[in-house]
Formats: sequence, structure tokens, C-alpha cells
Amino acid sequence: MPRRNRRIRPETRPLPRDGAAFLGSQTVPGPSWTNGEPFIMRHIGASRATKYYICPGCNQNIPPGVAHIVAWPRDFAGQGDDRRHWHRHCWERR
Repeated sequence: MPRRNRRIRPETRPLPRDGAAFLGSQTVPGPSWTNGEPFIMRHIGASRATKYYICPGCNQNIPPGVAHIVAWPRDFAGQGDDRRHWHRHCWERR
């Protein structure tokens, strides 16, 4: 019977707890009411936008199929309750 060489797998490195492990995310200053607290921000393309959201900047709907931004406080590890979906222009004038 031939001998089988087993590859030694390297230890996987732990992911950051602040949510910064998402591809395409970046840390930016948050909205004015957070006193510049750092937020993790990620662009969502139109093809990935599949639900209705309410933008906290203008309190209007973000319908499915509209590109927008998702942002959450860096200190809260990106939990579902902390993420907010923003229109791009609302996020830029925050």
C-alpha cells in the first residue's frame, strides 16, 4: 500500500472582532452625532441590495436594486442591530 503524505495545515489566524475583516470595508469618522467615533463602512452594489432599508440620514426608503452604504460603529463588532444602511449622498453629507 502506498504511503500518503498529509499536508500540515497552518493555524488559521483569528478575524478582527471589529468587523474590519469584510472585504472592501474601511474605517472612517462616523456621523456628527457620534462625535467622530470611528465607523466601519462598506459599499453595497445595486445587485447585492435585495431588501428595503430606511436611511438614517433622510428617513427615506432605500429600495432593492439601489447601491448604498452600510456603516456600523467599530466598537460594537458589527452586530446586526448596529448596522445602518445609508444613501451614498446622505453618508457623504453626514
